[in-house]
Amino acid sequence: MPSWTTGLLRPELLALALLIAVLAGALRLLRPLLQRALRPTWALLNLAWCAQVLALLAATQDHVLLMGIFRDSAHVFTVWAGIQIGTLLVYRVLLPALRVQLPQIAQDLTLTALSLAWGLVWLRLAGVDPTQLFATSAIVTAVVAFAMQDTLGNVMGGVALQLDNSMRVGEWVQIDELSGQVVDVRWRHTEIVTRNRETVVVPNSWLMKNRFKVLRKRPGEPLLWRRMLQFNIDHSALPGTVLRTLELAVSDASIAHVALQPPPSAVLMEVCAGYNHYTLRYWLTDPQFDDPTDSAVRVHALAALAREGIPLGLPQAERLVASKDEQSRNAHVQREQARRIRAIRSIALFANLPDAEQQTLAAHLVYAPFVAGSAITRQGAVAHWLYLILHGDAEVVVDSSTGRTTVATLHDGEFFGEMGLLTGEPRSATVRAVTDVECYRLDKEGFGLVLAARPALAEDIATLLAQRRAAFTARLQQSATAAPPVRSKDLLARMQAFFKLA
Repeated sequence: MPSWTTGLLRPELLALALLIAVLAGALRLLRPLLQRALRPTWALLNLAWCAQVLALLAATQDHVLLMGIFRDSAHVFTVWAGIQIGTLLVYRVLLPALRVQLPQIAQDLTLTALSLAWGLVWLRLAGVDPTQLFATSAIVTAVVAFAMQDTLGNVMGGVALQLDNSMRVGEWVQIDELSGQVVDVRWRHTEIVTRNRETVVVPNSWLMKNRFKVLRKRPGEPLLWRRMLQFNIDHSALPGTVLRTLELAVSDASIAHVALQPPPSAVLMEVCAGYNHYTLRYWLTDPQFDDPTDSAVRVHALAALAREGIPLGLPQAERLVASKDEQSRNAHVQREQARRIRAIRSIALFANLPDAEQQTLAAHLVYAPFVAGSAITRQGAVAHWLYLILHGDAEVVVDSSTGRTTVATLHDGEFFGEMGLLTGEPRSATVRAVTDVECYRLDKEGFGLVLAARPALAEDIATLLAQRRAAFTARLQQSATAAPPVRSKDLLARMQAFFKLA
């Protein structure tokens, strides 16, 4: 009769089982999120202990065959549990600590390969030739493979996707109308999370047979995704002006998630009946914000087109239009003219002008809207315009060798750009819209008509201009770029030369 002690595990396997139990317990305490992943390990350990208990019971009853079966089963389950906890430690603890992220399928493949290897080793140790087993089961294997061809196709597809790096976890992909981020590649499928927080399951075999787009960073470059926005513009607008306006609307604005390099570009795509079709292209830095960024770029582009007086185009078609009567049109014109007169009178430079001159200036005002973040004027640029803010806030910024200095904040009713209008000098500061800003813009031609009628007016305006320049210089005293004081006589001479007055 064999002793009951012959049913015990070998000391090394007993030590392995205890080590596995300690590691599994430590992981459960330190990494609560791995509790579900530890279930197979605990299950195999429980099976190993149950098999060991049954082996002991069989030994006490002199059932040698059963004792050997249960003892060998305990050995198999213990080593298998060791494989489980080992792969878990490598893929969930060690590799993340080294900042190496691999998909779940890599862990599954490793676990499967080690389990199969252990099975072959155990068969060899048990005295069974694995080659004979494979030869006798070839027909069964063929039948099973035929029945599971879809499942095997998904498995092989997942393996191929990982081996050739066609799709990586964390990358953004686009499949037909579906766009989202890859969160996991499993045996059977790939999981993609859309911007709507919807998890889409795509079979791996489908991915191997069809085309999909991947947004991937190039070595040494940030992630960039070119977006294309469509605009229909009236035929009356010169294409060169439209292209330049669309490009500057993006490059001169501070729009979140829009790359500065490569710069935006606009192209004329098609000439249609009633309009020209343009495409504005820019580079997006974060695919998560595609629609909001497209919207922001459209807002800036439409505001820029409105400032330049470029009308949008409509398809030509016959329409029945109910026109306003003459009295309604006149009332609208009068209201707009009164609004312009109030704007002219709010400017200190023009407040004391006679009504006739104010009417002339009001007729030359141009409505100019700006979107928050847009550059209304840029330091060093040459533009003969004066701006009057109707609604909104803007900041005045001066760039110098010592950095950028904010010298003033402009609000409703304030004006700027008078030096460019009256003397033709380059802009001394950058004015950027803090909020959406509505402006009136006055050009050189309109003011030139007033000066031509009353040349003596230039002296009075030069005095006011010198006062505003002195106030601007005072704001820059703390900056290394403080502008030198300018006398009213010097400004008068510049104005007379700019407008060619005697």
